[in-house]
Amino acid sequence: MRLEGSCHCGAVRFTLEAPHPYPYQRCYCSICRKTAGGGGYAINLGGRAATLEVQGKENTGVYRAVIDGEQSPGERHFCRHCASALWVYDPRWPELVHPFASAIDSELPIPPERVHLLLGSKAGWVEVEARENDRCFDEYPEESLAEWHRRLGLETP
Repeated sequence: MRLEGSCHCGAVRFTLEAPHPYPYQRCYCSICRKTAGGGGYAINLGGRAATLEVQGKENTGVYRAVIDGEQSPGERHFCRHCASALWVYDPRWPELVHPFASAIDSELPIPPERVHLLLGSKAGWVEVEARENDRCFDEYPEESLAEWHRRLGLETP
């Protein structure tokens, strides 16, 4: 599925192909909560890094979180003007890019179930709005973003 995204102020626009476009995985870790905001969680989609095209790249910045005292190789890209979280890229998986669902302008499909992860890190004020068939994890689930889409027959070309 071709996705189009942008920051709030319009200084950055991007497109990419995403075989895993369902916004089903809500991450409650402190990094997502503090850098992406919204509901105490962030949602990443799965895209092909080779297809990422960016207009206004000079307006982007990169943040690398410190995890357990070490700087993560993961790159959280954001707009330097309005601070919108845009996508995450990690060189350990160079074929992947993970845009934040909040930055996507294309209509996204509604997931048939959701996964709430890293609940052990969520802020006390955050209420988890889990539906009956949602799955909840204190840490990371074993099923990847791609495996979830595959299991439910939701991968797109």
